[in-house]
Amino acid sequence: MTTATPLSNNTQLSGNVTTKSQEQSLYQSSGAIVAAIVVGVIIIFTAVLLVLKTYNRRMRVRRELEPKPSKAAVPPPSGHNSVSQPPTVTFIPVDIHVHHR
Repeated sequence: MTTATPLSNNTQLSGNVTTKSQEQSLYQSSGAIVAAIVVGVIIIFTAVLLVLKTYNRRMRVRRELEPKPSKAAVPPPSGHNSVSQPPTVTFIPVDIHVHHR
């Protein structure tokens, strides 16, 4: 069974309808604005990601195509010796314990 709700005063009803319709339109428009902002942010974020991806791809290709510098092309350090010698690392043990029996 369904029951019908009685309508109240017609003057109050028309006043409430205009107020509620204005409120409802404000809520709907603010929701539309928020949705548009969210969609705009997503579009901007996607565009930035795509630009960075293409930039990264171009830089990687450019790095792969560049000739790699060889070790012999490095100029020798300026010093008193005219013969270039590779730097040597010497290890001197400082603390060696030898047990005598």
